[in-house]
Amino acid sequence: MRDVDLEKTRARYGLLAVITTNLAIAGVAAFGVWRLDGDKSVIVGVLSAAFTAVSSVTTAYLGIKAVSNTAKSIAARDQPPSAPQQH
Repeated sequence: MRDVDLEKTRARYGLLAVITTNLAIAGVAAFGVWRLDGDKSVIVGVLSAAFTAVSSVTTAYLGIKAVSNTAKSIAARDQPPSAPQQH
C-alpha cells in the first residue's frame, strides 16, 4: 500500500471514529435529557458536559491530524534530492 493510500485510509477511519463518538455522545445526552423530565438545572449540566466532550474529541482529532500533516511535509522537504522516494 502506498503512503498516500495509507494516509487516506487513516484519515477516513479517524474521521469515522470521531463522527461515531460524537453521535454516541449526542445520543446519550439526548436520552439523558429526555429522562430528566424538565429538571432544567440538570439538563444544562448534561448538555454542557456533552458539548465539552464533543468539542474535545473533535479538537483532539483535528490537532493530531494537523501536527501529523506538518511533520510529514517537513520530513519530505528535508529529504536529500538524491534519495529515492518510497511509494
